[in-house]
Amino acid sequence: MASLGYLEVFLAVVCFTYFWILGHNDGSPLWNWPVFGMLPGILLQIHRIHEWCAEILDPSKATFYFKGPWFANMDMVGTVDPANVHYIMSANFSNFPKGPEFMKIFDVLGDGIFNADSDLWRNQRKLARMMINHHRFNRFLVKTSRDKVANGLIPVLEHASKQGLTVDLQDLLQRLTFDTTCTFVTGYDPGCLSLDLPHVPFSKALDDAEEVILIRHVVPEFIRKLEKWLGIGQEKKLIKAWETLDNVIAKYISMKREELSGKVTKSKEDEEGVDLLTSYINEDREDMGLNRDDKFLRDTILNFMIAGRDTTSSALTWFFWVVSKNPSVESKIREELNSTIPENEAEKWRLFDAEETNKLVYLHAALSEALRLYPPVPFQHKEPLEPDILPSGHKVHPGMKIVFSLYAMGRAKSIWGDDCLEFKPERWITGRGTIKHEPSYKFLSFNAGPRTCIGKEVAFTQMKVVAATVIHNYHVQVVKGHPVSPNVSIILYMKHGLKVKVIKRWS
Repeated sequence: MASLGYLEVFLAVVCFTYFWILGHNDGSPLWNWPVFGMLPGILLQIHRIHEWCAEILDPSKATFYFKGPWFANMDMVGTVDPANVHYIMSANFSNFPKGPEFMKIFDVLGDGIFNADSDLWRNQRKLARMMINHHRFNRFLVKTSRDKVANGLIPVLEHASKQGLTVDLQDLLQRLTFDTTCTFVTGYDPGCLSLDLPHVPFSKALDDAEEVILIRHVVPEFIRKLEKWLGIGQEKKLIKAWETLDNVIAKYISMKREELSGKVTKSKEDEEGVDLLTSYINEDREDMGLNRDDKFLRDTILNFMIAGRDTTSSALTWFFWVVSKNPSVESKIREELNSTIPENEAEKWRLFDAEETNKLVYLHAALSEALRLYPPVPFQHKEPLEPDILPSGHKVHPGMKIVFSLYAMGRAKSIWGDDCLEFKPERWITGRGTIKHEPSYKFLSFNAGPRTCIGKEVAFTQMKVVAATVIHNYHVQVVKGHPVSPNVSIILYMKHGLKVKVIKRWS
């Protein structure tokens, strides 16, 4: 009789749950469970979170309300509505800072420009813009980018071509941008792009940290704290990655301070250019209210490293893959490249420089189109300071995350039309043959409003030099049957890398 009582209780709970879901689902693509909210549905899709967001958001009238577990403070609004993006990122910017929850999730980045709000953010942005726009840095950037392509990437591609080897192009591009970013940020080339492809602990630590950061978005804070206290799971992975990042950056800062204790002539800096770390250490310490101690330098370097290494290599990886699937686009890029080359050099191996590639409209359009479909940073989130109502009519309040899925935005028919899934560089070119401007709240790859990316031109400079040189000199052929899908991380990499054969076009 006792077992019958337990069965009755069990059936009653099942029936209650069933009818509760029917009464609270309201046609939502996610069931809102008692206690657990919609979290179980998201966890079932975490392995394909970016594609799933695209499937959910656009059909949901561009905005979707996510109910988190009870008492977990995980309620969210997901949106791809450009009106909401503009309102949050520009029109009512002051009410939507990164917020304290963002800092908790991205704590490994410290007080760097990605996490900072208010005056700390404004001062860091002002200083960073001044450093990046300085002619000495630009000279150093152009030289570093060209030298690393010539002396790092090309020898590896030449070797792979001659030997008929299969290479992971994503890995090569990560190594390329890691070396260049580390060089123009710290002044030191780690030399990880070479024929022996050495293991790079710093790069692995960045990958691990980024993976954990994404997982943190769907794990209640009390579980994260418990994992950290016990030293297990994802938090253990982050602790190890954090230690590696700190140790490597501390070494670079120490080396730079020792180097600068000697005398470096101003004329030499003007002639060869200068890295960012040198500028940060040498500039007046009292300006802009920033105490440039080792902690500040550590946070600044790490933020720049993520911005430079990850976003550029991700963008290039997806660009080469999508171009390989569209031979007509590849042909048009080559035609444009040939139009800039003297006739006697058209069918010869050559290395392109930044000045040449800045004039290439179709290449710029093809890169923009790849960024639309495969944004390196696939999502962002904000948090309101005061209760607010979005243009879509959704109410938001402090403690609630508002998530933009950039990946879903690029696949939204409501934004880009019925051909949104097609790779069409032409959508970025005006009838006059110039680059078409798309508002940043529609094309969010470089952020929008006051937080618009100050490194946009730096990124395009690097991408164009690499893309032009590789496409002119080689044919990149993806290995037949190689699986391509996004990974689970805050940076949109390919889960299985990009395995290719590299075929040389000129003898």
